[in-house]
Amino acid sequence: MSKNNVAKIAGLALAASITAGLTMTPAAAQSSKEKCYGVAKAGKNDCAAGPGTSCSGTSTRDYQGNAWKLVDKGTCTTIKTPKGNGSLKPIKR
Repeated sequence: MSKNNVAKIAGLALAASITAGLTMTPAAAQSSKEKCYGVAKAGKNDCAAGPGTSCSGTSTRDYQGNAWKLVDKGTCTTIKTPKGNGSLKPIKR
């Protein structure tokens, strides 16, 4: 194999590893977070606020049970609100 071919292969391998690292970064960051229902103040949810709402910032009341916020993984159910603790699944409130 010529030096030119070795250099091309090394360059391709480097480019592929950089691309793989860039595409994994958001997933890695997101895997350290989890959806926590019932902990967001009105209009401060990250997404999912039930029928008639579109997404982030659309919850209509504090601690709405079908609106979630991303929190550090493992902390959701320990978050205390005046209406109860956070939940990993939508709750009736």
